[in-house]
Amino acid sequence: MKITISLIALLLLFSLATYAQSNYSIKGSAIDTAEKMPLSNATIMVLNAKDSILCNFTRATADGSFAINDLGKGKFILIMSYLGYADYTEGFTIGESVQLSHDFGKINMILKARLLQDVIIKGTVTAIKIKGDTTEFNAKAYVIQPNDKVEDLIKQFPGIQVDKDGKITANGQAVTKVLVDGEEFFGDDPTLVTKNIRADMVDKVQLYDKKSDQATFTGIDDGIKTKTLNIKLKEDKKNGYFGKIDAGIGSDGYYRSQLIYNRFTAKQKFSVYGTNSNTGQVGLGFQDNSKYGSASLDFSDNGFISVSGIGGDVLDSFDGQYDGHGYPLARSGGVHFDSKLNNDKASINTNYKIGSMDVNGENNTTRQSLLPDGYISTRNQNYDNYLFRQKVDITYQTKLDTTSNLKVSADATDKNIRTISNDLSVTQRGNGVLLNTNDGHQNSDGWQKLFNASAFYTKKFKKAGRTLSFLVNEAYSNIRSTGSLYSKIAYYDQAGLLDSTRLTDQYKVNKSESESINTNLTYTEPFSKIFALSINYGVSVNNSTSDKKAYSQANQGSGVYNVLVDSVSSNFRFNQLANQAGVNFNYNKGKTLITFGTKAAAVNFKETVYDNTNGTVKNNYNRNFINLTPQFTYLYKFSQQRSFTFRYSGSTTQPNIDQLQPVRVNTDPLNITIGNPNLKPTFTNGVNMTYNSFKQLSGQYFYITGGYGSTSNPFVNYSTLDSAGKSTNQTINLNGKKTYSYNFYTTTSWKINPIDLQLGFFIEVNANNAYSYINGQLNTSDAGRYSVGLNISKYEQKKYSFNFNLAPNYSIKTSSIRPDLNANGWGLNSNASGNVFLPGKFQVGSDINYMFLGKTQAQNEELKRTIWNASLSRTFLKEDKLKLSFTVNDLLNQNVGFSRSISGSYLTENSYTTIKRYFMVALAYDFTKFGTIK
Repeated sequence: MKITISLIALLLLFSLATYAQSNYSIKGSAIDTAEKMPLSNATIMVLNAKDSILCNFTRATADGSFAINDLGKGKFILIMSYLGYADYTEGFTIGESVQLSHDFGKINMILKARLLQDVIIKGTVTAIKIKGDTTEFNAKAYVIQPNDKVEDLIKQFPGIQVDKDGKITANGQAVTKVLVDGEEFFGDDPTLVTKNIRADMVDKVQLYDKKSDQATFTGIDDGIKTKTLNIKLKEDKKNGYFGKIDAGIGSDGYYRSQLIYNRFTAKQKFSVYGTNSNTGQVGLGFQDNSKYGSASLDFSDNGFISVSGIGGDVLDSFDGQYDGHGYPLARSGGVHFDSKLNNDKASINTNYKIGSMDVNGENNTTRQSLLPDGYISTRNQNYDNYLFRQKVDITYQTKLDTTSNLKVSADATDKNIRTISNDLSVTQRGNGVLLNTNDGHQNSDGWQKLFNASAFYTKKFKKAGRTLSFLVNEAYSNIRSTGSLYSKIAYYDQAGLLDSTRLTDQYKVNKSESESINTNLTYTEPFSKIFALSINYGVSVNNSTSDKKAYSQANQGSGVYNVLVDSVSSNFRFNQLANQAGVNFNYNKGKTLITFGTKAAAVNFKETVYDNTNGTVKNNYNRNFINLTPQFTYLYKFSQQRSFTFRYSGSTTQPNIDQLQPVRVNTDPLNITIGNPNLKPTFTNGVNMTYNSFKQLSGQYFYITGGYGSTSNPFVNYSTLDSAGKSTNQTINLNGKKTYSYNFYTTTSWKINPIDLQLGFFIEVNANNAYSYINGQLNTSDAGRYSVGLNISKYEQKKYSFNFNLAPNYSIKTSSIRPDLNANGWGLNSNASGNVFLPGKFQVGSDINYMFLGKTQAQNEELKRTIWNASLSRTFLKEDKLKLSFTVNDLLNQNVGFSRSISGSYLTENSYTTIKRYFMVALAYDFTKFGTIK
């Protein structure tokens, strides 16, 4: 009896254990991607991942849902099929946690007619998976070599190209953002990720159109997208460190050095970098055109004129960017830290950047007046510009509860800008007789301190799509600069004999301060599943002061500048108040998205001008205006891979403060600019249409876009050139005329499968007109550029790669005053690059760029330039961590900087110094370690 009871108990325990081991299940639902309709009777199979033996299968119910029970522990493959649709395949594992069920959620299936092929299966690894709008590449399905970077991995993905500079193009569109695990990594420079993170760290790479922050929060699609790559790291690669040390020394004093170190844990990232180079490499993300690098005074979208950059003409002459002009010396460094806090409910992200840029060189400019007299001036300039900048920023985000979030950000910037320039210009009459000469010198020393802070609160209500958000921004700017202006102008009579001279010798002191507060409250309300409303209201306040003083010497040569020059001095205050309201409607059903609405800003603008000597009020200028910005977007998605978009936008542009302020600017005494307080706003209408179609797996795409814009009551330059060659310029409105611009661009690419060659073709058109007055004569300038291009590329991983581009073009540049001086002519841009992997871990690389500008009526000389760069390298050590390279920059020594243009009142040709041929030997070492970091 005891044996029987024991046997029954044993059998019962065994049955329970067997039941526990097989009591696992899966569930999900099959949905059509485009129509969002359930796919009833879809077949769902579960295979054993080890031997592909069928474990179980079922069919989807009428609502598309499915469930499979009685599965055991282990690794499996899910295969879903439906007549006319591409098969869906996904690997999964169950039994590793306490969860007894695996939920696949909604599985989107795509018609075969919309996609050549959705999945490539290599063994049991799915290379590409399409989930809705996201294409996911599985890194395991691609071959990578030791020490490969992300860039080497994504070059193998169909539909994605990477050029020699690291620029990424996906299906004909530029990828502007690369994330790591969904977050920005040390700024928004895509190449910082693709050229530095190792390929063997990557689990998946996702390609998608990232929605705007507002659309992500509200769930209401506004049609604004950013082409994005998201690099998802392997779990075992999220603990460790990696980095790179790179140093090179070259001929003629050229050198470069770089260090980058990254340390990851599950919830923290820490990075540090430093660069030092005079080869044009300006650092990692240092050359960002952020709001701190610009001193322009533009009319902003919140309704009023931004004056945070007021600093004076001498300070604004250098913004710290390197554009190929001159010889640069750049030093930069930075530290990044981010961490998740409070059980991942909060996060902190902070960066510190420091850097300096020194650029010196020469500019030689020839400028011909469009007037019948045809004055020709030549200007030779040498300069030395220096900028030092340091910036710190911090962002803290937290989930206040399950429905609300708070994001607080702050940043501070400190700048020092020093500029020195020496100029010698000579102007001749059309008959070659000397008109004037100018021997000038300028220098400045300026300081800028900037601070910005913002708080963004978001709240989601119980009803899906009903949201409330509130944003407040505060910005403060303090700018100081001192400088000197020296100019000695000699004027000559009709016979070319010296007539008179004029000396300008001034010391300048500029001070400005600005503080603004902007608020915006936005509420969204969904009236139904397909129709929603968004309304917003904001108040903006901006108070600014600017005090510019110029002094001359009472006794020339004394060195004491104590006499105020009232004509080029100014002291004024701005007080601005803007009330802005907007409404936007959103219709989203099936394949169609429509958004339309407008913003209106009522702005009160007051300028008080003070007397330069005693500070009393001299003049008051008051302006009250309303800005309208109507918007309309229509988007139709034929499928996930094919869409059409139409956009319209209208905008009012107010004159900026440099155009309004009635104070003479005499930075160049031969070219004087004066203000115009009577300027009126302009209004611009613009439309754009885009069609995009691609087939991801075949690498085939077709992209076409075109736009047209027209501005009423445009701002134009009114220039008066006197008999002595001095030009006085003022901005005016041109009533009864409109300026226009239009553009057209189409590109297509496909893969020739037998030889695995990517072939592409493009057509590009850009054209515009402009108006100006020259001595009372209305001049109409027309410009256009028409270009076609061919691209051929091929990439064989760790064997060879090459890319060839050929783009002939024809440019039109005409002037109504001087039709005989048009700059119409042919041009050609062509470049080729390639790399070959040789035995013995050697690699040879080369890139060639050829540019040609043909003769024109205005410039009777052809310009040609061939820039050829080459390299030879070899890797050493395990996983190729050490790399020795020998490079030649501009092998033919033809990198002569030059440019041509026709605009306003002049034809201009410019030549400048730039980096030419040099040789360099460099050594780079990659280091890495993953695992638990103590």
